[in-house]
Amino acid sequence: MSVQEGTLLHTPTKEAIEQTNLSDYMNWLTKQHGLSFANYHELHNWSVTEHEAFWESLWHYFEVNPGATYQHVMDSSEGFMHTTWFQGATVNYTEYIFRNMNPEHVAVKAYGEKRHKEEIVWGELYARVSAVANGLKALGVERGDRVVSYMPNIPEAMVAMLATASIGAIWSSCSPDFGARTVVDRFIQIEPKVIFAVDGYQYNGKKYDRIDVVKEIKTSIPSLEHVIVVPVFQDALPAEFNLWSTFLSNYRDGSPIPYESVGFDDPLWILYSSGTTGPPKAIVQGHGGIILEHMKSMVLHKDLKSEDVMFWYTSTGWMMWNMVVSGLMMNGTVVLYDGSPAYPDANVTFKLIEEAGITSYGTSAPFIMACRANGMQPKDIADLSTLKAFSSTGATLPPEGSQWVYEAVNDKVWLNSVSGGTDICSAIVGGIPTQPVYAGEIQGRVLGVDADAWDEEGNSLVDEVGELVIKKPTPSMPLYFWNDPNNERYYESYFNEYKGVWRHGDLIKFKEDGRCQIYGRSDSTINRGGVRMGSSEIYRAVESLEAIKDSLIVDISHPTREPYMPLFVVLEDGFVLSEELKTEIITSIRQNVSPRHVPNDMYVIEEVPRTLNGKKVEVPVKKLLMGVEYEQAVNEGSLQNPQTFNYFKQFHRHDA
Repeated sequence: MSVQEGTLLHTPTKEAIEQTNLSDYMNWLTKQHGLSFANYHELHNWSVTEHEAFWESLWHYFEVNPGATYQHVMDSSEGFMHTTWFQGATVNYTEYIFRNMNPEHVAVKAYGEKRHKEEIVWGELYARVSAVANGLKALGVERGDRVVSYMPNIPEAMVAMLATASIGAIWSSCSPDFGARTVVDRFIQIEPKVIFAVDGYQYNGKKYDRIDVVKEIKTSIPSLEHVIVVPVFQDALPAEFNLWSTFLSNYRDGSPIPYESVGFDDPLWILYSSGTTGPPKAIVQGHGGIILEHMKSMVLHKDLKSEDVMFWYTSTGWMMWNMVVSGLMMNGTVVLYDGSPAYPDANVTFKLIEEAGITSYGTSAPFIMACRANGMQPKDIADLSTLKAFSSTGATLPPEGSQWVYEAVNDKVWLNSVSGGTDICSAIVGGIPTQPVYAGEIQGRVLGVDADAWDEEGNSLVDEVGELVIKKPTPSMPLYFWNDPNNERYYESYFNEYKGVWRHGDLIKFKEDGRCQIYGRSDSTINRGGVRMGSSEIYRAVESLEAIKDSLIVDISHPTREPYMPLFVVLEDGFVLSEELKTEIITSIRQNVSPRHVPNDMYVIEEVPRTLNGKKVEVPVKKLLMGVEYEQAVNEGSLQNPQTFNYFKQFHRHDA
């Protein structure tokens, strides 16, 4: 029986509330600053009205760098987009992670389709990071140089990232399921000096050789000087590649990690978020902003403690992988899994809960809905009693998905539904451990984020769907985009809709008490399980085929249904959309973009709708297919071929 949206599913006990980190923080504010809040709503209101005081309180509460001094907490005198934070203070992301480590405590538990279980204690993790950091310095990597990765979710990727950050170099990664062109489009922008890669990976029981892709990446990016490969399938590698084990052993001599103190706003890593035109946006985020934002997220909104064991199913191409690495900030344990969540069956990650003692489990909303559709009952195949929190992101979690978690997984767990973005590498709305959980809803705005729903004129909306905006800066927002000297792409991405206010690109509805629902992207970016990809990258893969004249793709999200991504194609004369052609299209997308961006269905159309200046019209098509009235979705005066919308008015899904 389906549950209604807004049905109460979970209420934390008074004892549970008192034991949360959030309650501890509120008590600390009372003792240190004489501040008292009756509830979370009052605390959040203070965090956005007394913005500087809030972020400074986190600097001290989390002891980011107790001995550091700074000129100001934040300075927005040059405008929202150019806000600086804690100017004068020095930090280091990796040093912060290792600050309170217990050398004998388990830091990482790694599992995968291809590898045996591996446990790494904190002392061993430190030794590996030290070896790689010193090795990178020996290769000539300096502060500000870029180091990139083409590895899956394995310990070696985590070690390489922490080593890179420790010496002040800048990290960036792509998942090995990305095709060579997709990877090169990202990495060539930032001119990396070193790449860590694998020779292949296994997914869903199938082996994928990646040596030729690694060679293509190396030859396509002139700045790459060194390739360090983790062998998954081959013992013998091309002579021009360095072997990970040799690289590690050459510099493992017991030396300390050679930390480089950097400014609060110094670059830590580069993530990618694609628009519909041009190369992927290379988003630069800083050491200090990520430390503060991720500690806030892990401690106050995920309620993690040092005894917790955190898992989130992710690839290295998704920002959630970076969040998993930051899970180490609590000096507890993180669990990595390399492989398909459905191989040998969809219970594999639920069995990990019992085997690894996971207390905080994270996955994507589409996976939850797939488990529900398959009638799965994880509680019947594994002991899930260690589980305290079950988190979901990457898409809207419908009410039925929320209900399934409580009926099929654990009826006492806290369901932590989250929505944020690569752009800030964190949540905008998400879990609040002291609040009740309602079916199909996110609990509320996270601390320090002044989020709202606005109409086209900039009016605040309640109980109506509007544009998700953030009215004040936060520390993990981009420092800048790489190769965007005048900040034109940065401005166009977030600030060209509402002056001086960040438009995130999601549709959202807030209730009076702050509970909310995400209704998907308001623009045409493709979001599959949290990994965002520009439609232009899919067009390149599709339209390179002889049979395809033109194409259009939209990503449709709905609060009560699974995401749906149809591909519309215009065929060259003499071709039909046969099963063979469909397979050819799927193969091209899999190889040149990624498997997760394969469309749900394909349809033949006569012509792609275009604007007067020839651009493909995606957002109006998306709005129309999401149920928006034609007059509200489409401006015919801006189209060169408005008759093309006759098809989309009558559109019916194959699976409807």
